[in-house]
Amino acid sequence: MIRKTVEELKAGDTAEIAKTISESDIYLYAAITGDLNPAHTDEEYAKKTFFKTRIAQGMLLAGFISAVVGNKLPGLGTLYVKRKLNFLAPVRIGDTITARAEVTKIIPEQNRVRSETICINHKGAPVFDGKAVVSPPISPKQ
Repeated sequence: MIRKTVEELKAGDTAEIAKTISESDIYLYAAITGDLNPAHTDEEYAKKTFFKTRIAQGMLLAGFISAVVGNKLPGLGTLYVKRKLNFLAPVRIGDTITARAEVTKIIPEQNRVRSETICINHKGAPVFDGKAVVSPPISPKQ
């Protein structure tokens, strides 16, 4: 696993992961969080909505960004301090989403890293963006 300290990071560093959204992902997220909104879990209901089919929960996508910062940049031991989210487009079952974080500022005296975050679909369209402030691990062995 990757584990970078604030001293090992620089503005412009990037990392990403990709995941294809499955029906199971939506139901598992609903079961874990209690988010049983029929726009996500009931196809007959969803057909009557603006999107005409079920869509993935927005916070499921936010979790993909969490996976990027917690596993790749800065990596293992990183903790969220602040998060800003903008939901831009729906994500449907079968969409492949790439979640990406880019370091924009290092604040060594506070052990903080600011990043721009984005999720794009398999067509290259942004579906989610935002900003994150995280606290990386203090030492590589932490």
